[in-house]
Amino acid sequence: MPNLKARSYQKELLDGDDIPFADIRSNMQELNTINTYLGGHHITISGIKQILVKVGGITTITICEIGCGGGDNLKAITKWCSANSVSVSCIGIDIKEECTTFAQQQYPELEATWIASDYRDVKFAVQPDIIFSSLFCHHFDNGSIVAMLQWMKANVTLGFFINDLHRHPLAYYSIKLITQIFSKSYLVKNDAPLSVARGFTKGEWQNFIKQAGLSGCMVQWKWAFRHLVVYCHTGVTA
Repeated sequence: MPNLKARSYQKELLDGDDIPFADIRSNMQELNTINTYLGGHHITISGIKQILVKVGGITTITICEIGCGGGDNLKAITKWCSANSVSVSCIGIDIKEECTTFAQQQYPELEATWIASDYRDVKFAVQPDIIFSSLFCHHFDNGSIVAMLQWMKANVTLGFFINDLHRHPLAYYSIKLITQIFSKSYLVKNDAPLSVARGFTKGEWQNFIKQAGLSGCMVQWKWAFRHLVVYCHTGVTA
């Protein structure tokens, strides 16, 4: 039984450098299913809506995802924007070139730029309006998360949001059971519960935000066992 009082730093299999891409592709496809049926995409859309509502009057946006994986989040965002008369262009950044290549092949209809790079090395010619990450932060240590918050703030015109896991026993054992029964991916079976163990409490997020020097940054609990962190630049108006 893992001790969930503190974050786990056990390395996930997906963070390895020698995984066959066929296995990574299967992992990404199953994560899309998990995000669809357990509300992950809904939380991502909620982050966008909160920023757009606060700003008001925006009908054209550029959205960048760091750690974009196979691009399913950007696909869900594009679908929502289309249904709500918002013109969107996307930027997907992932350190694994196989992921950005897969995303481009999977969603050729998206108005998107795919960048294979560590997000910290990316220099934007024009800053995106919104930057976000989903199930990305738990791959990093605490100090790197503080630096990530500061990087996101420095590189957006409107705001950013983060959708990531709440470290909780019920979340851990639920996803462990679900993936053992339904998953065909050894990566998902191993990494899904471990990702929860590497996740965060609300208090930890509040501490990261304080260390990053951000004011007005909200942390909201979302079903199923996620936190949504939302930041808007102070004084931003349409």
